[in-house]
Amino acid sequence: MRVGLYPGTFDPITLGHLDIIRRASVLLDRLVIGVAINRDKGPLFSLEERVAMVEAECALLSEQTGMQIVVHPFENLLIDCARDVGAQMIVRGLRAVADFEYEYQMVGMNRQLDDGVETVFLMAEAEHQAIASKLVKEIARLGGDVSKFVTPPVREQLLAKLGQD
Repeated sequence: MRVGLYPGTFDPITLGHLDIIRRASVLLDRLVIGVAINRDKGPLFSLEERVAMVEAECALLSEQTGMQIVVHPFENLLIDCARDVGAQMIVRGLRAVADFEYEYQMVGMNRQLDDGVETVFLMAEAEHQAIASKLVKEIARLGGDVSKFVTPPVREQLLAKLGQD
């Protein structure tokens, strides 16, 4: 069974994230969405809220693709999380060259820690390349329309969290 790990903070999950998940589904039999606790980023949503959002958004996708999608919160090293969930592959989405520079460095470090886990990069589709959770939150905070960047349920939760429902 080909198992992949797609890690991120998912604060909140965006259409860009869902695009990468959908495209990873043709490469894998099982995809684990690793929701990083990452206290340093100071997420808007709690871990429980982020996990619930990712589970809800991936349920339909899992049904459509037939791929098993599991959500797994983690706070340890990414490579240790990959081992914990039995992943042979780490899936990373790239939006721009700047993403590649950071990710390239991470691949080198992860290969030093465990050369049995491969990293695969998937380029975001053109319409999703500008989407970043940080920017989505900022747009929503300032009263902008985020419906082009997140699904309707995520939009509702984001606006409610910001007290704009």
